[in-house]
Amino acid sequence: MEQQASEVIIATRTALSQASALAVQYSFSIVGALLLLIIGWTLASLLSRWAHEGLLRVRGIDETLARFFANVIRYASLLLVFVTVLGQFGVQTASIIAALGAAGLAIGLALQGTLQNIAAGIMLLVLRPFRVGEYIETGNISGTVREIGLFATELKTPDGLYRLAPNSILWNVPITNFSRETTRRFELKVGIGYDDDIDLAQRLMRELAEKDKRVLKSPPVDTFVNELAESAVVLTLWYWTSAADFWPTSRQMIKSVKQTFDENGISIPFPQVTYNARFPGLVASEAEAEREDA
Repeated sequence: MEQQASEVIIATRTALSQASALAVQYSFSIVGALLLLIIGWTLASLLSRWAHEGLLRVRGIDETLARFFANVIRYASLLLVFVTVLGQFGVQTASIIAALGAAGLAIGLALQGTLQNIAAGIMLLVLRPFRVGEYIETGNISGTVREIGLFATELKTPDGLYRLAPNSILWNVPITNFSRETTRRFELKVGIGYDDDIDLAQRLMRELAEKDKRVLKSPPVDTFVNELAESAVVLTLWYWTSAADFWPTSRQMIKSVKQTFDENGISIPFPQVTYNARFPGLVASEAEAEREDA
């Protein structure tokens, strides 16, 4: 029994001596790791803040884009600090970096569509084909831009609906921005009868546009004969307004032209179709084709 007790005491002393040796050996590593974490965390936050403030001073850099790059710098710095701390304890950092690279490649392949949206979002924020508050239209999407994110863009349609469009869709199609230019030209085409006075109709259309205070003086109002159609002489009116006045003036102009033409006896013919008496419901040309076939 005494021999066993002495062996236990010796083993305990050996374990304590080994533990104290390990504590002394790794105490500096632990303290260094804690210092590295504190200093690295502080530097990462400072670098992120400086990058955010610096990017905002660059003309054309959006707040969303500046925040994104600032976060990238912050998390990249924290990752570097984490790898350095592991190196303090003798961990092979080369294998960790290789594993992180492989994981990043796998995540990138799995999120390929999402990464396309991020890349498109960055390009939209840098090149600025549209901004918040502007009305845009693509092949299938139209509305007022409410927010431009890294993944998608939020819009409000003219009938008050919410629409979320992935950035990759907006980046890969032509975009028409109705709010970017300060002025717009309105074109109104009206057909009058062949017996009506063309000069009178043009003068009335020009006077209506020139009397409207919202119509710009330069470029000047213009009217011309656009086409000699089958049942009407098509007249065209051009005038320029500010982008904000485009829709109200265009609606009012259409109404005013119709009322003015009615007051001055200028007709706006209905579309006419010629029917053949022998073949009811068929246009004359179609009836002639049938006769030739017969």
